[in-house]
Amino acid sequence: MTASLEQLRRCHFAVDLGAVRTRVYVKGAGLVVDQPSAAAVNTRTGALIAVGEVAERMTGRTPDYIRVVRPVSGGTVVDIEMAQRMLRHLLGDKTRRALRRKPFLRAAACTPHDVDPLARRAVIETLAGFGARRVELVDTLIAAAVGCGLPVERPEATMIMVCGAHTTQVAVLSLGSIVAAERIPVGGEAVDHAIVQHLRHQHELMLPGQSVRPLQLALSGNGLTPHGPASTEIHGRDVTTGRARSVRVDTAAVRDAIQTPLTSVLDGIGKVLRNCPPDLVADLADRGITMVGGSAQLPGLDDMLRRATGMPVHIAERPDVCAVQGLGHMLEGRIEPLALAPLAT
Repeated sequence: MTASLEQLRRCHFAVDLGAVRTRVYVKGAGLVVDQPSAAAVNTRTGALIAVGEVAERMTGRTPDYIRVVRPVSGGTVVDIEMAQRMLRHLLGDKTRRALRRKPFLRAAACTPHDVDPLARRAVIETLAGFGARRVELVDTLIAAAVGCGLPVERPEATMIMVCGAHTTQVAVLSLGSIVAAERIPVGGEAVDHAIVQHLRHQHELMLPGQSVRPLQLALSGNGLTPHGPASTEIHGRDVTTGRARSVRVDTAAVRDAIQTPLTSVLDGIGKVLRNCPPDLVADLADRGITMVGGSAQLPGLDDMLRRATGMPVHIAERPDVCAVQGLGHMLEGRIEPLALAPLAT
């Protein structure tokens, strides 16, 4: 964690800029924004047409002069100006006026583990343009662990797995710090892409991006395990004719198609465990892994990890908002660090 708890207590609001959703926590008010990180722009005039849920519904359904953009990719701001405009509209006039009344506006933000300095700078400039005079950065892994109630401040091992859209982050924490961590460039979108490619190659069917999630939900129940439904019907567009067509998909083949990206996640978990001291690994045998993030809700993913690692695997109660809730707990002063004062000589 870059910022100290004392510095975070002075912050007035916290932002979790994710590739899929943007969340804003205002001190004293709680979570005030939880919207998709999307904005619809008129390319002829540069005017902002819609943000959040409305812009998300426009994806793939706009004329050529309207473009739906995503200013955040992989937890990194790739378009600072658009991210600022999106944040202003998501917060609304009332909340923005209340924040501007602060004499020295301070903000906190999540950043992915081991992110490069340019990405950190982009987050700072985004919030500075929004009006923040000072921006404190917190590692997403620590914020998420705090948000789901893990005892990160104790001298005991806790393992957190943040399943994002573009990346998966795995870490072992102890005494409020990261002991070992790995950032894997595989996330929920890699799973979606594997499903789309499988349907294209095996069934010559183009699946709209917004139809991938219903397909994953069709696997729910036992999800990625062999005990799930044997088949499900999918609607899409024929690759050759361009006409609408329905096919019955063998769910076992879909499960095989998504094993490749998930194998990289298992490799990352193994690398983190190999880099940990044996005493901490022994703690994890009982505590296991806690999964957070939007992609943690992929049906059956927890069972697959449980079988592969031999450790208990838990999904947080509200895995999608753990990171911003953790920032909120730090802002409100609900986290007390373990005192490690030097001994008198």
